[in-house]
Amino acid sequence: MEKKALGRGLEALLPAGVPKPLGSREVQELPVEQILPNPFQPRQQFPESELAQLAESVKQNGLLQPVLVRQKGDGRFELIVGERRLRAAKMAGLSTIPAIVRNSSDEQTMELALVENLQRKDLNPMEAARAYHRLTADFGFTQDTIARRIGKDRSSIANIARLLNLPRKIQDLVESGALTTGHAKVILGVDRVEKQLRLARQIVESQLSVRQAEKLAAEGLQKRKTKKIQRDTSFSDLEQRLQKRLGTRVSLHKSGKGGRLVIHYDRPSDLDHLLELLLD
Repeated sequence: MEKKALGRGLEALLPAGVPKPLGSREVQELPVEQILPNPFQPRQQFPESELAQLAESVKQNGLLQPVLVRQKGDGRFELIVGERRLRAAKMAGLSTIPAIVRNSSDEQTMELALVENLQRKDLNPMEAARAYHRLTADFGFTQDTIARRIGKDRSSIANIARLLNLPRKIQDLVESGALTTGHAKVILGVDRVEKQLRLARQIVESQLSVRQAEKLAAEGLQKRKTKKIQRDTSFSDLEQRLQKRLGTRVSLHKSGKGGRLVIHYDRPSDLDHLLELLLD
């Protein structure tokens, strides 16, 4: 069975490496003010400096590749692909922009926007994670389906999707580039939110590598295990003394500042013996 990759769908509309000529009958000039933004746009960050450079290029050379839109009625259109080009055209003061009009469903629109950004590596990990989640939540895609459509391994999709399990503050650090996906993976292995936040802060403040972050996380786990062993050991002597005195199993359990003393017995006669010792 032929593997269906979504990238082929995009290429069918705009062949990779072969921009549609602006003189093509398919390309038409549309007023920029009549083109609505893509509500399924996975990319949320558009650095002003990059847009300014592109706008300057548009002023000097015009747009070398048209945007892709779909009709929305009332003489308006909705963008499918080409968000940066549209923003740069507006920044450059253009009143019209070359565009190709295509029929496209909501699902196809989101898929095309996602793949176009992924193919050009424009999405940061958090934007990709939210896009995968939306494909799953809104269109019922499985991770296997997404992997087939965009030509990635399922494990890659799963690892990126897990980033949404991080606290929002850590997601923001990943989105800004302060933390890498490798750092995020280490943080996800920490069990409590407050510990995740503390580890993230240490990584950023000390500029730790992923390997250093792994070591720090492992040391924290080892300390917890050691502390538990020491606590249990401190009770063992007292438990043995009580067991010798009472002639039965005794266990101590610390909880906060208090705890529990558990005295075990096997037969009613054992209970009678214990009561004699304790109430005498």
